[in-house]
Amino acid sequence: MKKKAELMTTEEVLRALKRMAHQVTERNNGAEDVVVLGIVNGGVPMAKQLSAFLSSIENTEVPCGTLDIGHYRDDLKVAEDGTKIFAKESSDTFIPCDINGKNVVLVDDVLYTGRTARAAFDALSQHGRAGTIQLAVLVDRGHRELPIRADYVGKNVPTSHSEVVRVEFSPEDGGVTVSIYDK
Repeated sequence: MKKKAELMTTEEVLRALKRMAHQVTERNNGAEDVVVLGIVNGGVPMAKQLSAFLSSIENTEVPCGTLDIGHYRDDLKVAEDGTKIFAKESSDTFIPCDINGKNVVLVDDVLYTGRTARAAFDALSQHGRAGTIQLAVLVDRGHRELPIRADYVGKNVPTSHSEVVRVEFSPEDGGVTVSIYDK
């Protein structure tokens, strides 16, 4: 793949997440009943940062966990006997508290077709009945296959199907950038 452009620097990513944290507090009248869950893998670092910003803004601890959607994808391979073939066991889910009646903010890095979000809704329902489920994404690139819209968006980036948007983390300096590539 060939890199076309850098869409967001670390500073821009952090600014977008901070803005989204303010939007979450406004919509939910604070963060008292908010639980943040990062969709494994790309959403986890975003969720941790969003939760940290929420905690700072509201001066209270906002629970943050992870949601593994591997078993809830609708685009998995199917064996001859009709059973779904999973890439790995779903063991990366960590729900930090009871979600019943809570405002759960699901966090992912890139929203594209909507299938990941749909799988996340299904996976979350196995852990309780949230009061509301809200979706926060760093980048919305369009091309929905399902009627799903994010409640909080860091940046809208019109793309073609021949492009790939990647959120890249640097282990050396802890930075994060968003780039677009040609397939």
